[in-house]
Amino acid sequence: MIKEFREFIARGNVLDLAIGIVIGAAFGKIVTSFVNDILMPPIGLLLGKVDFSNLFINLSAGEYQTLAAAQEAGAVTINYGLFLTTLIDFLIIAFAIFLVVRQVNRFKRKEETAAIEPTTKKCPYCLSEIALEATRCSHCTSEL
Repeated sequence: MIKEFREFIARGNVLDLAIGIVIGAAFGKIVTSFVNDILMPPIGLLLGKVDFSNLFINLSAGEYQTLAAAQEAGAVTINYGLFLTTLIDFLIIAFAIFLVVRQVNRFKRKEETAAIEPTTKKCPYCLSEIALEATRCSHCTSEL
C-alpha cells in the first residue's frame, strides 16, 4: 500500500490531478478543522502542552510571547508550527485522494479483465493453444 501511495504521488496523471483538486477543495475546510481542532490539541498536550499555532522563530530584535504579538509588532518570523499543521492537512488529504484513486483503479482493472474474451482454447489431447473455431488440432491433428 505504501508503494502504491508513493507511485501515486510521483506520477503526473491528469485524472489524478483533477480528482485531487476536487477532493482537496471539497474536504479542505473539514480536514483543516479536524487537524486544528481535534488532532493537534492532543498532540500538543502529549508534547508538554505545546500550542502549534504559536511555534515560531523570531528573526527580529525583541521578545514576543505569541505569534500574534510578533505579527502585530511587525516582527519577521518563521512560523514552523503553522507549517507543521499545514503539512498534516496535506498528508491527510493526499491519503484520502490516494484511497479514492486506488479504488477507481481496482474497478478499471476488473472491467478490463472482464472485457477481454478468450480467442483460443486448449486442445484436450495435447494441451496446446488452438483457435476457438478450430475443429481439428493443428499440433496433434486430433478431431475436436
